[in-house]
Amino acid sequence: MIHPKTELKFISPEIGYGVIATEFIPKGTITWIYDDFDRTFTPKQVSEMRQIHKDIIRKYSYRDNKGCYVLCWDHARFVNHSFNSNCISTAYNFELAVRDIHVGEELTDDYGYLNPTEPFDCIEEAGSTRRQVLPDDLLNFHGIWDEKLIEAFKYFNKVKQPFLDLIQPEFKDKIMAIAEGKEKMDSILNCYCPLKDEVLI
Repeated sequence: MIHPKTELKFISPEIGYGVIATEFIPKGTITWIYDDFDRTFTPKQVSEMRQIHKDIIRKYSYRDNKGCYVLCWDHARFVNHSFNSNCISTAYNFELAVRDIHVGEELTDDYGYLNPTEPFDCIEEAGSTRRQVLPDDLLNFHGIWDEKLIEAFKYFNKVKQPFLDLIQPEFKDKIMAIAEGKEKMDSILNCYCPLKDEVLI
């Protein structure tokens, strides 16, 4: 589920639609969380789908650390890529704002931490030498993303968290301890799934 203070908006012919903040979303806020309406499909289930449905999965889903495809039920599926994303996935089935997101600003992810199954060509961005998202980006960039998440968690208890009740029970105590500085955050590398032949669609 995407943060409630967002809307779907047409960005440009080149980019298409994106998710825009309708109110200020401060650093440390959960911007997306896996919930009961999201759908998870195993590689086998995807392989048995009709091509029209495979194409939807290919375009709009991400892969979790088990290699399953997760299809978001709301407009979270339209969050666009950026090499300097303002949201980053955690090991706890939610994403955090790693900097303040202002009204009218687009919420973005680096697709590199979403376990892509093939290279993804990207629009050139100032300040980044990367031109593609690659299946092994999590192996190469987890340290950078971890640093941003650790810093964002310092604000977790200082900002409004509309999704606090949706945190999965097995993670809640750990997250509270991390936010209080009592426990170490698990690396985003826990989200990684090696690319296997059976996940290709």
